[in-house]
Amino acid sequence: MATGSNTGKQRAAEAALRYVRAGTVIGIGTGSTVNLFIDALAAGTVRVSGAVSSSNASTARLRAAGIEVLDLNEVGSLAVYVDGADEATRTRHLIKGGGAALTREKIVAAASKQFVCVVDGTKIVDVLGRFPLPVEVIPMARRYVASRLTALGGRPVWREGTITDNGNHILDVHDLRITNPVSLEAEINQIVGVVTVGLFAARGADIVIVGTDQGVETF
Repeated sequence: MATGSNTGKQRAAEAALRYVRAGTVIGIGTGSTVNLFIDALAAGTVRVSGAVSSSNASTARLRAAGIEVLDLNEVGSLAVYVDGADEATRTRHLIKGGGAALTREKIVAAASKQFVCVVDGTKIVDVLGRFPLPVEVIPMARRYVASRLTALGGRPVWREGTITDNGNHILDVHDLRITNPVSLEAEINQIVGVVTVGLFAARGADIVIVGTDQGVETF
């Protein structure tokens, strides 16, 4: 998959600032477009009270930018969550987890009143599945979960060398054409040994901001 232009990512990141209110605590995701959002937030005039981060990498970047990082247990609900995606549809269903932070991303998204997804134009698809679907699994269950994912029609590949911030493994499931993402998300989450699946459909994005070389589209 194409990585998209830096211009598109920058435009999407900057457009997300309009959904941030001064003095609130916001959720922050993971990835290259989110990094640009953190930079724009630090350089902008809207000052937040703090942020809940979905990954160690984003935590480090937030702290370097002078933004306080808080524990979700201390905060409760969040006003807005800003994150990217590996794929997105115009119905705002997403595949996430290319950066292996999917479980914490899903938790922060669930705790947020509004989920704003920032992507460049290469991430928009009609049907999810071109990007391999990440599934976070308990290490001892990796082979068992892989067999169940194969039975669902996928081709799971262990992302060797990757350990999530939670200490787990990632299976990337190839060869899927996901026409009913809500149903598939529920089915995979029920497999014993699965921590979570990178389908964000039951709780998809409320707003998707798409940045391109030509401008910004929102849906």
